[in-house]
Amino acid sequence: MKRVCIIFLLSIIISLTALGFSGAFSQTATQTTTSNEQYLRIHIRAHSNEESAQSVKYLVRDRVVDYLTPLVANYKTQAEAIAGIGEKLDEIERVAQTALLSQGYDYGASAKITKEQFPTRVYENYTLPAGEYTALILSLGQGKGDNWWCVVYPPLCFSSPQGNNIIYKSKILEIIRRFNAK
Repeated sequence: MKRVCIIFLLSIIISLTALGFSGAFSQTATQTTTSNEQYLRIHIRAHSNEESAQSVKYLVRDRVVDYLTPLVANYKTQAEAIAGIGEKLDEIERVAQTALLSQGYDYGASAKITKEQFPTRVYENYTLPAGEYTALILSLGQGKGDNWWCVVYPPLCFSSPQGNNIIYKSKILEIIRRFNAK
């Protein structure tokens, strides 16, 4: 009888634990779907994996982020960011091409806004889960090399030169920290 009671109690504990995990997984899936719709990511694809193409990709990134920073600071929603940046695709291409030409590369750049799959990405203590996101895609030349990605809206990719270093600042993390401090 004692054995039956122990097995019965263990069955209840296992069942309750399984239900708890099941609920946690379904809640996480809902949060992921909702949160993806709040972001506009940026994806800069290098021409190739040659060292020179990878190096110039970062120069282009710095120039494009500098160009976008004052624009995205004024957007209040993801829809505003998509519309505003969508109107500036020609200028974004021009900024990228100017950076490429300044280093002797004439393979050009193309920009578009589309939906694309992204892996999980961690920005300091904030994690964006893997999934489909609306993104500004900037392809340099053939765009077949390793890439760089970040979040344009809400702005996670602010640059501020300090010597030769670039510091990326998370606006979302600042908001979360302010909220938690209350």
